[in-house]
Amino acid sequence: MRIIVAAIGRMKGPEAELAERYAKRATQSGRALGWKSVEVIEIKESRADEAMKRMLEESIALANVIPQGAAVVLLDEKGDALGSQAFATELATWRENNKPAVVFMIGGADGLAASLRDKADLRLSFGKATWPHQLVRAMVLEQIYRATTILSGHPYHRV
Repeated sequence: MRIIVAAIGRMKGPEAELAERYAKRATQSGRALGWKSVEVIEIKESRADEAMKRMLEESIALANVIPQGAAVVLLDEKGDALGSQAFATELATWRENNKPAVVFMIGGADGLAASLRDKADLRLSFGKATWPHQLVRAMVLEQIYRATTILSGHPYHRV
């Protein structure tokens, strides 16, 4: 199973280094769980003048990276706030159901189109606070890594 984090915008600086660190850790520890890779796909922000057009263009670009049969997780402030164990269980269930990939989608500043939200198997929230997209990406990758440690019995995750 492939794990894909598809996000609007490019990262650089310390946030990019943090995200890369967790992606590398998740890739290494995920292999033992049958995960092929943990990839990050960066999509350029739309340059459209109107917010609705930007949102639509970015949503179309994100939809185009979803592999056939993949589970889709949308990062959404109105989504479900799962604990790390429940998050790991979701990933394990998709793996057991032979999903070829799980795609985590992080929209741009204008949000995502309803048509893309409707495709989501899970709408995930990191709480009611608004987080910068760069931190959300790092947080998703950390939770993916944490899920690998939970599923493999590694002591990284302590409750």
